[in-house]
Amino acid sequence: MKLDEAKDKFIQQWGSLGSNWGINRTMAQIHALFLITEELLSAEDVMETLKISRGNANMNIRTLIDWGLVYKEYQSGERKEFFRGEKDIWKVTQRVMRTRQRQELDPMINVLAQLQTVESDKKNKKEVEAFTKQIKSIKSFADLADRSLTKISGSEENWFLKTFMRFMK
Repeated sequence: MKLDEAKDKFIQQWGSLGSNWGINRTMAQIHALFLITEELLSAEDVMETLKISRGNANMNIRTLIDWGLVYKEYQSGERKEFFRGEKDIWKVTQRVMRTRQRQELDPMINVLAQLQTVESDKKNKKEVEAFTKQIKSIKSFADLADRSLTKISGSEENWFLKTFMRFMK
């Protein structure tokens, strides 16, 4: 397989993976391009390589910057903005975990906390008890997931791999 074909295959597969995880396919493809490209890229480079619009490229690059997966870099004498992707896959994993935790898990935990106290009347007392019991169970699990993600995303790669390998035995 030639290099260009291999790069395209990786970009397409990373895009599919991202899409399966609920991430915009184009954003995942742009991220893949930055993962495998050593030189700085401009938005125009991204547009040309992936055959996407300027707006789509700019919007997704900004999101990747917000996630800490892409960095803006300046080149003297150039008016264009250039970008570089984070190459350390452990840092990428940590940043994705933190972002997903903040955007998805934290709001759910807040809602679950609010739902733990539901008023009942004589007609629905058993239903309210069953509801709050289930909500408390879900919140307990969500809190455990939150603590675990915080621990993992704040850990060093060596600690995580050693711990993970112990579970695999």
